[in-house]
Amino acid sequence: MSYMLALVIGAVAGLRAMTAPAMISIAAASGWLDLSGSYLVFLSSKWAVFVLLLLAVVEMITDQLPTTPSRKVPQQFGARIFTGALSGAALGMPYGYWMAGMVSGIIGAVIGTYGGAAARAKLAEYFGKDMPAAFIEDAVAVVAALLVILLLPAVPGVVPTPQ
Repeated sequence: MSYMLALVIGAVAGLRAMTAPAMISIAAASGWLDLSGSYLVFLSSKWAVFVLLLLAVVEMITDQLPTTPSRKVPQQFGARIFTGALSGAALGMPYGYWMAGMVSGIIGAVIGTYGGAAARAKLAEYFGKDMPAAFIEDAVAVVAALLVILLLPAVPGVVPTPQ
């Protein structure tokens, strides 16, 4: 189950690069994802939550601009792979499978990047403009990330600990 969650959070990173780490940071700060004793513990700080949430909101706003480059250009694609890897690794960390989580996050990011681009193009074609398609993509990314976080306590071996 944790591999599937890492794959999904990676796909979220493919849709919106900063939404995945922002939601992982929220889960870690809330005690739903135990990153203590790991090199990813910084994600559980209130500063990380603030900065990553701010970056996620800014990304959603700038994504609406016509000058925003394609998600498939090297810089954008690399950022999505990096945030997918980071988020997937964080999900695998409580099990000692951070490497498998990282790989699942990378695979999910590739799927989310190319699949999201294709789906958005089809939606934009259907609507006759891009903005409604972009809003739908935003919603899908946020809902999918929330579902991953909500499923964390249901994963065997993870016990939420309030901080």
